[in-house]
Amino acid sequence: MLWTCRVLCSQAGSSAGGWKPLSFDGGAFHLKGTGELTRALLVLRLCAWPPLVTHGLALQAWSQRLLGSQLSGALLRASIYGQFVAGETTEEVRGCVQQLQSLGLRPLLAVPTEEEPDSAVKTGEAWYEGNLSAMLRCVDLSRGLLESPGPTGNILMQLKITALMSTRLCKELTSRVRRPGGSLELSPERLAEAMDSGRDLQVSCLNVEQTRHLQASLSRLHRVVQHARAQHVRLLVDAEYTSLNPALSLLVAALATRWNSPREGGPWVWNTYQAYLKDTYEQLRRDAEAADRAGLAFGVKLVRGAYLDKEREVARLQGTEDPTQPDYKATSQSYSRCLELMLTQVSHRGPMCPLMVASHNEDSVHQATKRMWELGIPLDGPVCFGQLLGMCDHVSLALGQAGYAVYKSIPYGSLEEVIPYLIRRAQENQSVLRGARREQELLSQELRRRLLGRGLRWTPR
Repeated sequence: MLWTCRVLCSQAGSSAGGWKPLSFDGGAFHLKGTGELTRALLVLRLCAWPPLVTHGLALQAWSQRLLGSQLSGALLRASIYGQFVAGETTEEVRGCVQQLQSLGLRPLLAVPTEEEPDSAVKTGEAWYEGNLSAMLRCVDLSRGLLESPGPTGNILMQLKITALMSTRLCKELTSRVRRPGGSLELSPERLAEAMDSGRDLQVSCLNVEQTRHLQASLSRLHRVVQHARAQHVRLLVDAEYTSLNPALSLLVAALATRWNSPREGGPWVWNTYQAYLKDTYEQLRRDAEAADRAGLAFGVKLVRGAYLDKEREVARLQGTEDPTQPDYKATSQSYSRCLELMLTQVSHRGPMCPLMVASHNEDSVHQATKRMWELGIPLDGPVCFGQLLGMCDHVSLALGQAGYAVYKSIPYGSLEEVIPYLIRRAQENQSVLRGARREQELLSQELRRRLLGRGLRWTPR
């Protein structure tokens, strides 16, 4: 009833004022300092140069040998690290978040931790337990930074399941899930019961070692969500490769069964859907309908996707069908369809169906804001927007100043932890980095405007 009243009030106000598209012309850059804009322009131009991204790890090692760790680290902190990372200490992260809040933006913290299957160091339960501790600390930090949740009522945090479970086991689960009929032993309800009870899980299709690791991984996931629920922090699970995603969706469904019911005030666990995959729309539609039938809340982060080149290369090497959309236009059409589907769901289910429009694409953001107005979804309702820290600020700032809920995805940690993570993300997002030309142009325009303006002020009368 409350949602209906708010929608009606929003519709009445919208009808009176009429929808006006936001301007993403860089006008909101006046909120940022010249030093910040200069660094952003230089770093984005560097990141758009493919050789730097492709050979980033080798160049980092070379700079450390040539310049020494201290000078090399200082250069990174003044450039790439400073642009894309909140900091290392709690005080540094808090300072970054306070600056974002002053600009009308909110944090979406991300622990820069993930499995590297070829690393001899990062194997064994001890490594995953260490990641669990980092995730629990991130929950506490997310809560501590925002004691008052603000207009959206949501404190959000990213969660990467492969930091808590082996990718090898995820691939095995995916192969089982994909078989006709799947495996009843791996139903979301059975996994949820095992997580909740803590009793040993018997799965005949897995060997003893795999079953033991699955049990430990379910326990880790349960502890993270349990702690997040207690701290009022909602978890957005990252999507990954198609060889892993069915397993990740199975685990999210199990967590949702336990934690996304109305009595829990869910959803506490959201899933991520990648529009660049051919089957995403149908998967999203099925999952939304299944959640509705089960009476579960359904949280979604909608992205275009970051693994395009690798997915195509794997499909070529394995001789399988390419799972990705044929081109960028098709991906944009897929994103638009998924966005329309979810906004319709939001208009019907309200807070039971929150959505993050995670996009750097201006057309997608325009579509979302226009449809929110047409459907009567209030600005402080269940729809929010997400972009990466250090990128797409001309969109983020315009949205934030207009009153929309906007989150910036924020990694944090030491140089040693974060730089390899950033380089891997840059390698996965090369098309996004190359596509940031418009932002570079707007940054250049604003810097020229400031320089010319100062020049006029300096001219003698």
